[in-house]
Amino acid sequence: MSRHAYRAALFHTLDDPSGSPEAVVHHPDGLLVVEDGHVAAFGAYDDLRVTLPVDVPVTHFPGHLITPGFIDAHIHFPQTDVMAAWGARLLDWLENHTFPTEQAFAERAHADTAAAFFLDQLLANGTTSALVFGSVHKTSVEALFEAALARNMRLIGGKVLMDRNAPEGLTDTIERGREDSEALIRAWHGRGRLGYAVTPRFAVTSSPGQLAMAGDIAAAHPDILVHTHMSENTEEIARVAQLFPDASDYLDVYARYGLVGSRSVFAHCVHSDENVLRRLAKAGASVAFCPSSNLMLGSGLFRLKRACACGLNTALASDIGAGASFSMLSMMGEAYKVGQLSGDALDPLHAFYLATLAGARALHIEDRVGNLEPGKEADFLVLDLAATPLLARRTAGAASLAETLFILSILGDDRVVAHTFLAGHLANSRNDVSGLARDTAWQPITSPC
Repeated sequence: MSRHAYRAALFHTLDDPSGSPEAVVHHPDGLLVVEDGHVAAFGAYDDLRVTLPVDVPVTHFPGHLITPGFIDAHIHFPQTDVMAAWGARLLDWLENHTFPTEQAFAERAHADTAAAFFLDQLLANGTTSALVFGSVHKTSVEALFEAALARNMRLIGGKVLMDRNAPEGLTDTIERGREDSEALIRAWHGRGRLGYAVTPRFAVTSSPGQLAMAGDIAAAHPDILVHTHMSENTEEIARVAQLFPDASDYLDVYARYGLVGSRSVFAHCVHSDENVLRRLAKAGASVAFCPSSNLMLGSGLFRLKRACACGLNTALASDIGAGASFSMLSMMGEAYKVGQLSGDALDPLHAFYLATLAGARALHIEDRVGNLEPGKEADFLVLDLAATPLLARRTAGAASLAETLFILSILGDDRVVAHTFLAGHLANSRNDVSGLARDTAWQPITSPC
């Protein structure tokens, strides 16, 4: 049995803190005990130190905050190389930047290199789980899953389905899309910490027959996810209305093909009205809020509080590559700015919930990750509150946990993430963890925990 303890300030949420302040758990001097890759204990240092057997090592991180690993609810791994592409809105951006870049993923060697870089960037920024778009090529998802399996990441992905309104080389047929998706599910879903999502890009690039096929796959595999886009951009919405004139609205397009349910994640929904948001909530679906990409592409301002008031589970997402950073801390800051522009200031405690437990709920992995309750997988971060001189100065004067978290979301980036742990094992570190001092201030007992 492998057991290790980590001493630092601790923070996680048990539910949405905007509705229940008691859902916030914070120990200014805490102890996280990890046993065989799972959380064994999470609590105040003074309460837990006396329960530790004498042979359990304790690593002390003074001036640091331990949180659950971040969960990115919507991201495109083939789009890493179109980050910071200038001057386009959604449909033009796809045509001029995304589609040309994604064609290279037909080559396995290219996909392997890109997948390794992509996952290492996630880990460096503290993202331990994600819901990921591949390209239309089966080999892109194979490369992604193989790299994630090697890193022991809890990751869900899928091959993009497109059979129209895209360049040759990026479209498949209904039957090829079915064959590739089914083969990927058989080979990878449930292997290690991996899961599959059937992934039509959006209604513009899928024929009615392909959307029906995607719905068939989802029905045949009730434990996979459905992952797509909806109502991101006004030009996109108008195009969908032209392509599906019999549908009452964008959501109805997906609903008529069996793609709206409790395991569906819709990215954006910037222009979805209350009626649509309530229908999504009734179905148990989730929305991925992508503030950076919505600003970069000029798509609009997502009304987070309206979505939450409709009872809709909403999670935070980077939406790489329209999004401008892999950092979920940065996404929290961008979400705050979006809220300021729409008159809905985002509370920092809620922001961290959106990037952790809300994401786990969207991905249906909340029984395994999302917070650090005992029994869950030990995916966690050690955040350096003094990662930069400015952060050190500002956090030193913070009067509350909420103020500290807000400062991190506005001034923080990957430098804040000192260490990233996956299932209790160090997966990324900005420092030499072997040089950290063992805590010798505690006096353990020798009986088992």
